[in-house]
Amino acid sequence: MPYIPHTDADIKRMLDTIGVNSIEDLFDEIPKDIIAKPLQHVPTGKSEMETLRIMSDRASQDSGNLCFIGAGAYEHHIPAAVWEIAARGEFYTAYTPYQAEASQGTLQVIYEYQSMIAHLMAMDVSNASLYDGGSGLSEAVLMAVRANRKSKSKKALLLQTVNPLYRSATRNIVHNQGIELVEVPYDPATGVTALDAVKQFDGQDFAAIVIQQPNFFGSLEDVHALTNWAHANNLLVIASVNPTSLAILTPPGEWGDNGADIATGEGQPLGAPLSSGGPYFGFITCKMEFVRQMPGRIIGRTVDLEGRPGFTLTLQAREQHIRRSKATSNICTNQGLAMTAATIYMSLLGPDGLQRVAENSHTNTLALVQKLTAIAGVKKVFSASNFHEAVIQVPHKASDVLQKLAAQKIQGGVDLGAFYPGLENCILLCVTETKTAADLDKYAAALQSVLK
Repeated sequence: MPYIPHTDADIKRMLDTIGVNSIEDLFDEIPKDIIAKPLQHVPTGKSEMETLRIMSDRASQDSGNLCFIGAGAYEHHIPAAVWEIAARGEFYTAYTPYQAEASQGTLQVIYEYQSMIAHLMAMDVSNASLYDGGSGLSEAVLMAVRANRKSKSKKALLLQTVNPLYRSATRNIVHNQGIELVEVPYDPATGVTALDAVKQFDGQDFAAIVIQQPNFFGSLEDVHALTNWAHANNLLVIASVNPTSLAILTPPGEWGDNGADIATGEGQPLGAPLSSGGPYFGFITCKMEFVRQMPGRIIGRTVDLEGRPGFTLTLQAREQHIRRSKATSNICTNQGLAMTAATIYMSLLGPDGLQRVAENSHTNTLALVQKLTAIAGVKKVFSASNFHEAVIQVPHKASDVLQKLAAQKIQGGVDLGAFYPGLENCILLCVTETKTAADLDKYAAALQSVLK
């Protein structure tokens, strides 16, 4: 049904029937001091023609740019079929109602997604999805504090090599619940966390440790040693991972002797385009023993009385979604459209296709770093192995270099000085399978001209 606004006469007739003078009188129980004031700085509306011109001009600003920015958002090739299917009306506007059995198609998509993500992580169970990687990590920390019966501290170890935006989001979400995050420094030579850095916490009471793999610098942590240390000290292990990397790296469910306990991360690399900051979606998986602590929707597959397969919400009470005070989490919805695209993307590529994406991204990164470090004054910063991101040091302030590269339509990477004191001359760059040899040569030539 189309939306038809009420006329002034309609509104007056309803108010007269109720017996009040204005709509505001309907909310007179709300204290005046908490009522939002009128917006002061919102410009007047524009016509359709003006709006289309503005959007076209903004879109053209990205035209011809080569993007080497990673740091949690990655430019991968997305097969055309992904969004042709995801944008169909059945998916595009679908929402899982509380009487979920009526939405069998939507529930099956979520079930297939959960199965693929759990398999990719080598974990037992997955939920539907979360808002993004940062909120996913914060939910994982909250979950670990609830689930670790051996810990009474409400504290968690957080490696400094975890994405600083995720660390910030997690701290903002958990601190009001009295949870303390203790950061563990990284080795400035290798770009990863040395085992000795966590051994200083031997015997201390922490609920969990957060390990990112690959870490924010693109480097590969010794996840097996860190996981075994954590379990020996009664900590749960939270893995924050790039799903694309797991086509060639050890999945979190196989870290160490017993695997990580919770795995989370950002699903954007699986079929969601870079589009001015969204859409993103977070994923979270865990061992079966912690499933009742996991927030968000979980879809189960069963059969009815006649043996026909069906799908339904499972393992969660209604309070999870509609009564915040009784809920495991205040996340009650999921990024269903992006999650649907990820399901289609993984189905189309399959294990072999995802492996080729990961391998080509890694190969391209090694090739670019080799070209850039051949330039006088440029060197690779960390010695640890890496996936498809790496850190280079330039002889000038990184922010200035990146600004000059941008003028040549090259988005050269991330200024690490904005997040890590002492790395002001360092750039985090990323290369995916979308880049050609000519793209890498163009970056190297541009950087050389900038430094001259």
